[in-house]
Amino acid sequence: MITLTRNLKKSNEENGQTNKRVSIRDKLLVKEVQEMEENMPSTVKCEFPDANMLSEFYLIVSPNEGLWKNGKFKFLVTVNEEYNMMPPKVKCLTKVLHPNISDKGEICLSLLRVNSIDGTSWLPTRRLKDVMFGINSIFTDLCDFSDPLNVEIAEEYATDSEKTKSKIREFVQLHAR
Repeated sequence: MITLTRNLKKSNEENGQTNKRVSIRDKLLVKEVQEMEENMPSTVKCEFPDANMLSEFYLIVSPNEGLWKNGKFKFLVTVNEEYNMMPPKVKCLTKVLHPNISDKGEICLSLLRVNSIDGTSWLPTRRLKDVMFGINSIFTDLCDFSDPLNVEIAEEYATDSEKTKSKIREFVQLHAR
């Protein structure tokens, strides 16, 4: 794994800068990205468009069970400067029918909120691997039709669950391959 410190030092030397401070976020990211990669389940892949910038990356989730089985869902994770006091921003880039993902890619997941009623919101003790596990789990045990962000699909499911399940599977075939 490329260390951020080495890359920053090289970049600073190329730009004629010396002793540039490394942000707390960047120091945390070096450790947390490595930890996330070491604990990655088989259903998740991580891609860095720029190997020198650990604050923006993609998580690709490929569920091996459930309604979204065999789909590939791409999420953009952006870690802001206020990390770890603030959660990273996560957006689903794949078109998906899911009760906890809006048609704009917004995600309903407690640990991505600054505050939540159930006490499971973001805390500075949370790490990127928690985000990865949470995103992976919204396709299985954290999928919640009773507390939806996408109300339309949740109402369809409440009216005719078998028809909605079939619609979701067809949508996966069309948009998440």
